[in-house]
Amino acid sequence: MDQDGFPKDEMRYDALAQEALRGVVKAALKRAAAPEGLPGQHHFYITFKTQAPGVTVPPEIIAKYPDEMTIVLQHQYWDLAPGETFFSVTLKFGGQPRRLSAPYTAVSRFYDPSVQFLLQFEAPEPEPAEAVQPSAAPEHATEAASDESAPKVVSLDHFRKK
Repeated sequence: MDQDGFPKDEMRYDALAQEALRGVVKAALKRAAAPEGLPGQHHFYITFKTQAPGVTVPPEIIAKYPDEMTIVLQHQYWDLAPGETFFSVTLKFGGQPRRLSAPYTAVSRFYDPSVQFLLQFEAPEPEPAEAVQPSAAPEHATEAASDESAPKVVSLDHFRKK
């Protein structure tokens, strides 16, 4: 039991649910990468943490989006390659093609406005270099200082047909 008297979730259902929902993102990207491309009016807004482990973005783009960026997959994207743990895509920035790669764990939001489908995810773990830095503040103080570290709940009620 934890300090509140509730049984400890040793199955980590929150993490299992996040992983399963990230599978929806991967499956959607695989459909978009198929020869037929995106069906109908579907298109995606994908927001990801640019400093998350495994993200590869050209330095000039990181300079513009040091924390988070949103990409749009609709008409002009090339070489979409959804892998098992990450995806890569080429997009134009300032008229120049640039290749981006991000693990699914870096994705913080996936939105298909054509059908009002939204998934929002917990923030990924910080870079390992940050974790190595010793901190003078007690652990609970740093957790309470940032609302971003609080868990976000994804309600499936938003996605059910009414």
